[in-house]
Amino acid sequence: MKRAFSPLLKPLLIAAIAFTALSGHAEDKAPAASTAPKVDPAKGATLYTDGDAARGLPACVSCHGANGNSTISINPKLSAQSQSYLYKQLVNFTTDARNQPVMSLYSKMLTDADKHNVAAWLATQPSKPGAAKNRDSIDLGKKIYRGGIAEKNVPACASCHGATGGGIPALYPRLAGQHQDYTVAQLGLFKGHGRKNSPEMATIAARMSDEEMKAVADYVAGLK
Repeated sequence: MKRAFSPLLKPLLIAAIAFTALSGHAEDKAPAASTAPKVDPAKGATLYTDGDAARGLPACVSCHGANGNSTISINPKLSAQSQSYLYKQLVNFTTDARNQPVMSLYSKMLTDADKHNVAAWLATQPSKPGAAKNRDSIDLGKKIYRGGIAEKNVPACASCHGATGGGIPALYPRLAGQHQDYTVAQLGLFKGHGRKNSPEMATIAARMSDEEMKAVADYVAGLK
């Protein structure tokens, strides 16, 4: 009996599997609208500027500057960074993927809504430009950013972060105008596996010398 019906059942089974696969793929691509978080940038602005004394949360502005334009070279500029990327980093700080004593502590105190709100507000803030400082390395930094280092199999930074350092939302951060010291520090963390939230960057940084990292960090600081 099984052999007699198999020619009829086989096409139906294949069609059912195909439909199930397509349905699952569609859900991955377009989650139901009801699951989308309701974001309130105004609340994000208040939390960023004033903190929340009741929870012991300090104001983000104290480290990252007015409107996300940090004036402290080891603290990143956050203004104009993509909302999705900022949110992802705040989540990563709550895990072993990105462990930093200060940010890990405060990120764990933020609710998921807080993370979305602060990220949404920062993404709308205008970024103040930076500037390259080392004339001796500007050509090397430019070469690496635009063309990579072929002999070391290091791809061009621009291939992921864009020709002008604008980045790709959620995937690759905006680098334009970022502090040199901060960028060098992050490349060092990727190289030493102290930052684990980008396997691609860990591989790339491992192939770069300190001189090359400093040169590219200085170059991107001057991008606009």
